[in-house]
Order: sequence, then structure tokens, then C-alpha cells
Amino acid sequence: MSTSLDLSKLSLMDALDLAKLIEMEACHRYQMFASQLGRTGGYDAGAFFASMAENEAKHGQELEARRKTLFGDAPARLTLDDLYDVEAPEMGAPHRGMSTVQAFEIGLEAEQKAYDFYDMALPGITDADVRELFTELRDEEAEHVEMLREAMAKLPATASSEVEFDVDEAPML
Repeated sequence: MSTSLDLSKLSLMDALDLAKLIEMEACHRYQMFASQLGRTGGYDAGAFFASMAENEAKHGQELEARRKTLFGDAPARLTLDDLYDVEAPEMGAPHRGMSTVQAFEIGLEAEQKAYDFYDMALPGITDADVRELFTELRDEEAEHVEMLREAMAKLPATASSEVEFDVDEAPML
């Protein structure tokens, strides 16, 4: 998890852009995982990653709307090149036949990573508005971790079994 930015110098607009980019990066990674794994028909690892992509996209859209309300069409100064793996799960995390529980564990790790990012950044943030935003985002990540844990606890026992797959029909990883 890294970012090349000096977080202590972020304006509120930059902080909103950064948060949106973090969500976009995670969304794109989950979309890639869902595409790589495909779907077996039920709620499997591929379906889990597709739902995580939707959640990350929705959160990014909410941040974008908030930014537009506050700053209009002012151009962003940050790009995806300014961060790497802040919330996105590790590139090599999924594997063919992985269980739904294993997919949930990847999601939990990514949400915890985002929580840690905001939590570790807070002591260096001096701008009150940015500090308030990062505190809010950190707390949201904690809620996401808890929601995933609760959903994971409700999974059927079969969700911890790796999935059989046909090598000729499984997408390449």
C-alpha cells in the first residue's frame, strides 16, 4: 500500500479526489478478479468480487458527487498514478477454484488495508476539513469490515469449499 503524495499538504478537494481514486482502483481490481474467475451460477468467489466492485463504484460515485457539490468542475490534480494498492486487493490474490470464504477474506484484508491507510494518515493531517473527511472514511472502512464479517458468518458451510472447475472452460488467471 503506497501513495507518492505528501498527505499533510492535501486540500479538501485533493483529499476527495484521492478517496475517489482509491475506490476506483479497488473497483477496477475487483472487476478484474470477477472477470478472471467467472461465475459458477451461485454466490461464488466471482459473484463476491463482482458485488465488491459494485460497492466500490457506488462509494466512488458518492465521493465524486460530494466533490462536485463543493468544487464544481475544478480539474483534479491527482490521478491513479499517485497511488497504488491503497484499498485494492493484491493483484495475485485470487486463484482458480477459490472458495467464497477465501474471496471474503481477500475483501476483508482490502477493507482493513483502507482503514489502516486513513488511520495512519490522520496524525499527519493538519487541515481540519481533510482530517474530518479522513476520520469519516476510516470509520466507513471499519463499518465495511464489520459488514463483511457479518455476511461471512451467514455463509453456508459449503462456502468454504474450493470449487471444482473444468480447465477447458475456466478463465485464465
